[in-house]
Amino acid sequence: MNQAVKKSSAAIEAKTDAPAKPRLTTSAMIASLAAEGQATRPAPFGHALAELANVRADIVGMTADLAKYTDLHIFAKEHPDRFYEMGMAEQLLMGAAAGMAREGMVPFATTYAVFASRRAYDFICMAIAEESLNVKIVAALPGLTTGYGPSHQATDDLAIFRAMPNLTVVDPCDALDIEQAVPQIAAHQGPVYMRLLRGNVPAVLDEYNYKFELGRAKMIRDGRDVLIISTGLMTMRALEAAKLLQKDSVDVGVLHVPTIKPLDEETIRREAAKSGRMVVVAENHSVVGGLGEAVAGVLMRANVRPLAFRQIGLPDAFLDAGALPTLHDRYRISAAVMAGDIKSWL
Repeated sequence: MNQAVKKSSAAIEAKTDAPAKPRLTTSAMIASLAAEGQATRPAPFGHALAELANVRADIVGMTADLAKYTDLHIFAKEHPDRFYEMGMAEQLLMGAAAGMAREGMVPFATTYAVFASRRAYDFICMAIAEESLNVKIVAALPGLTTGYGPSHQATDDLAIFRAMPNLTVVDPCDALDIEQAVPQIAAHQGPVYMRLLRGNVPAVLDEYNYKFELGRAKMIRDGRDVLIISTGLMTMRALEAAKLLQKDSVDVGVLHVPTIKPLDEETIRREAAKSGRMVVVAENHSVVGGLGEAVAGVLMRANVRPLAFRQIGLPDAFLDAGALPTLHDRYRISAAVMAGDIKSWL
């Protein structure tokens, strides 16, 4: 650093007398999504897949040089003879997975969500989805779960894959959701795209007697004032926001939608039709083309008119890089900001 830059930095620091906040390090860009003191479980996808492979010889694991970063390294360690490293080439990964499926295997192909949806789209569409092959695509870093900027933030993957015929789309909330989803998507005949929370994943749904069912939405808690229809990590945020709003005598229900396609339209219509409630759709995805617009379409076609309809999601923009806690506040998907927004709408 030259002297001019040092002096400039010193001058900026000297302009404020406010107490210094703890400095967020680079690791905050890939920080855990768990709230303070929240229970977590390590690598639920990797462990669930390795356990499933113990009883199913047709399961294989494939990745594009990202085993460690999609938790597939757990599977690779336990089943090295069924693990395939395809290198940094997502198109090759998807083409090879299609070939495996044609030979009767059930390949789980892992990469980052941005690479699956942007780089490998045509291969998934033509080689896998059109043929309804039994390939399970498991994609880490969905939405705003990394601070490394637009090159790694998959804010449009649900919109992209909702439009692909024959493809089932899953967005689990937490460790329990992932653990229970793995054997069910393996048993499902046809291609699946599943968003993945990796590393130490929060364990939220254990206390709600929750069971994942492919294609089904589940009421996690009921509430008379607001119904939050949420998916992925936003369900855990919705539950946190509900507890915060309860202190202000606002009763919030949470309907978790882990399967984006096919959408459980019957449950959504039934719950949204209950009178006197605002409906808020919350998703870790752009407000364009994701769960919010899917739910709005369901309600309009059924002529269901809630007290009000609002969306919580990421803006139609390329997002900033930075520390995840800061970005989640900035883009209004943190629990505290969610609670404040819902209160203001009421």
